Amino acid sequence: MKIKNILVSQPKPADLEKSPYGELCKTHKLNIDFHQFIKIEGVSAQDYRRSKGTFNDHTAVILSSKHAVDHFFRMSKELRFEVPDSLKYFCISESTAYYLQKYVQYRKRKIFYGKQTFANLMELIVKNNEEKFLVPTSDINNQNMFKLLDDEKIDYSRAILYRTVPSNLSKVDIEKYEMVIFFSPAGIESLKSNFPDYEQNDQVIAGFGPTTKKAIAGAGLKLNIPAPTKTAPSMTMAVEEFIINANKRKKK
Repeated sequence: MKIKNILVSQPKPADLEKSPYGELCKTHKLNIDFHQFIKIEGVSAQDYRRSKGTFNDHTAVILSSKHAVDHFFRMSKELRFEVPDSLKYFCISESTAYYLQKYVQYRKRKIFYGKQTFANLMELIVKNNEEKFLVPTSDINNQNMFKLLDDEKIDYSRAILYRTVPSNLSKVDIEKYEMVIFFSPAGIESLKSNFPDYEQNDQVIAGFGPTTKKAIAGAGLKLNIPAPTKTAPSMTMAVEEFIINANKRKKK
């Protein structure tokens, strides 16, 4: 089967032509469409109070994404919680740390950041293990993150401030694509929710990360393109590798 049309379950890049997907389109003459399979909805202050959640008595906050930043400050406002200047911020990455400038005076706050992975950030958290941490998250468990915190006996409270829910994909013709690319288990849930009668048949499925791989298998689907791999650390590289190998097989 020749790959011509690809569906990516993420928003379209701001500048498609300069993105890796743009290069894929040019090199292999592909049509790539982007549809966000999931969306984020904030938990209301009323629901958060009902779950007995509170921001009080915490001396530090762990921010694993920009969504976590946005919803921490949104909920602070809705709860009428005055964020203390002394609060310490532990961010998953430098870009997440700089994103804090949207809400606080960056230079006047105690801000720490890791290098994209939570395991790396844990080194900083352990060095400050006297703090009482608040961890704003979605309703989807990041089991590895909380296992690391538990293993180090970190004093923390999990705060579910936003939910990941399926987008409405009623205008998407899923059958017209020879390949669909997923990046999270929530994307697989959205596929099942929007297309309850979906059958993979010859459609190629690409999945990024071990949790996505597990969700694909759990849905009874076949993962044709796993990423990252040793030879393809990014999804676009894995897709290109698959297309090149498929073309070689056809010529034999």
